[in-house]
Amino acid sequence: MSISAERKQALVKEYATKTGDTGSPEVQVAVLSERIKNLTEHLKGHSKDNHSRRGLLVMVGQRRRLLDYLKSADDKRYDTLIGRLGLRR
Repeated sequence: MSISAERKQALVKEYATKTGDTGSPEVQVAVLSERIKNLTEHLKGHSKDNHSRRGLLVMVGQRRRLLDYLKSADDKRYDTLIGRLGLRR
């Protein structure tokens, strides 16, 4: 359900805006999207796992708030990020 350290490092490297960047909205949204994808796959096989479902909803809300912040701060960065991640809105 969670992501491996190697995968997280790869995501940080891919979406970082500068060297050593781990906290930018782009990186946070990319890591959350990967965790959401993995948890969605888990819930397909374990449909009654309500504790994990609640965690999924919390992560989706967090990602939504980060995307809303990014859109209000810099619309161009927002558009490129959702294009790279394949998110629809």
